Amino acid sequence: MTTSACSHLNKGIKQVYMSLPQGEKVQVMYISIDGTGEGLHCKTRTLDSEPKCVEELPEGNFDGSSTLQSEGSNNDTYLVPAAMFKDPFRKDPNKLVLCEVFKYNRKPAETNLRHACKRIIDMMSNQHSWFGMEQEYALMGTNGHPFGWPSSGFPGPQGPYYCSVGADRTYSRDIVEAHYRACFMGDHIWVARFVLHRVCEDFEVIATFDPKPIPGNWNGAGCHTNFSTKAMREENGLKYTGEYHTCAYDPKGGLDNARRLTGFRETSNINNFSAGVANRSTSICIPRTVSEEKKGYFEDHHSSANCDPFSVTEALIRTCLLNETGDEPFQYKN
Repeated sequence: MTTSACSHLNKGIKQVYMSLPQGEKVQVMYISIDGTGEGLHCKTRTLDSEPKCVEELPEGNFDGSSTLQSEGSNNDTYLVPAAMFKDPFRKDPNKLVLCEVFKYNRKPAETNLRHACKRIIDMMSNQHSWFGMEQEYALMGTNGHPFGWPSSGFPGPQGPYYCSVGADRTYSRDIVEAHYRACFMGDHIWVARFVLHRVCEDFEVIATFDPKPIPGNWNGAGCHTNFSTKAMREENGLKYTGEYHTCAYDPKGGLDNARRLTGFRETSNINNFSAGVANRSTSICIPRTVSEEKKGYFEDHHSSANCDPFSVTEALIRTCLLNETGDEPFQYKN
């Protein structure tokens, strides 16, 4: 497997410099989403003291033409801090900061979907909506070949590799464990993706969120979204899950999602809406325990690994709570 130029660098030398005292200065890494809606970019600025909340962070700016977010002749673009986390790489007191991107006229960039999402969620805050998004991803070598796959041909059927253990079945536990531990410092989906890319830098591996990184009879990569409101979590709340409507957010559920939602390999078909109890091949799945307890949440299986979580959560709020659809509610089967 080919390696990148970084593999020839002496990692120990870096630690000599990282152990230098930084005094009261703080490094704050600003993270932003680019014009593709999937790519992440970052730049660091130095502050005189540790910020205690996101409101204490200054705005930043960058060349939006380099990230497909402005014209070359008017390319000053604003970074507005939105969420702050501890930095698992530089350690305390340094920070990671997720930023919203605004154009020269102070309007949100086209891929700044957080701005509208926050407005809708704030509007419906009395519903106390909860979201739990299950981010899947695949790991590739720097040559674009799936990490751990044979250099030529394909591995055996994928069943033994599911939630696997053993050197002949599990090839990237170091990366998974490192990413998991680093995310205790920042578990929002976009920042977790950024952290994964940074962890993969150290292991000379590439993370991809492509919904179908390998064509053929293999599972794709999704981002199942668990959703509930206060009413759904209370006694007999199951009846409220039946008010979910089919909604037109599959195109927003991740680029090229149609390659994943084929109706096979534990997916629903992108063109057909379905729902059921304990059926992971449906668009909407009611977990068996929820069906038995008659309260809880449902799993939305539309979204792919490269979805924009702001788009997905806004669509769920609009569809479930604002009834912004003309379709009939789905019927789940006990």
